[in-house]
Amino acid sequence: MVKKLILVTSPPACGKTYVSKKLAERLKHVVYLDKDTLIVLSRQIFEVAGQPYDRSSAFFEENIRDYEYACVVELALEALTYDDIVLINAPFTREIRDMQYIAALKEKLAAKNATLVVIWVETEPEIVHQRMIARNSDRDTWKLAHWDEYLAGCNFAIPENLDDPSVKDDLLIFRNNDEEEFEQSMRSCLKILEETMDEDFGV
Repeated sequence: MVKKLILVTSPPACGKTYVSKKLAERLKHVVYLDKDTLIVLSRQIFEVAGQPYDRSSAFFEENIRDYEYACVVELALEALTYDDIVLINAPFTREIRDMQYIAALKEKLAAKNATLVVIWVETEPEIVHQRMIARNSDRDTWKLAHWDEYLAGCNFAIPENLDDPSVKDDLLIFRNNDEEEFEQSMRSCLKILEETMDEDFGV
């Protein structure tokens, strides 16, 4: 039996959390993990270090960001010992374009008899801007105050480096600009995931 680690990824405010939760509700034998759950620990690191809480700061980049990702991935790898699918909701914006990182992750997954699925949530930047304003989160304070600068450094391109034509579910695109796209993408992604689970399990 082959298990799956699903990464639901995209730049912030593309709808990852909503997409992730709706996918997790419709999948069977799935463990749902959200990297934002670790924010409570990250806040404490800022406080203990005497730093202002700023997830766009150099302090965050140097001392927190990569450790949040390492932690949630380790939790996922451990969970795969006990269940068939683990879904992580997190941007992974740098990691999914780093093929060395991806190769190392696939190697760890192979030891768990698991494969990697990346679901890229595709949303237009202007819609992201609207959603970021609407959610009114302190995570976005710097982004909204420096929107053009943030947008210039944000990669909305599909990570096509992950796509192997011989693998059905290594990279799935979930279009999320409106409700109609959402429903079409949900049906398509679930169909592919269910088909590949059946193939993996020899059904």
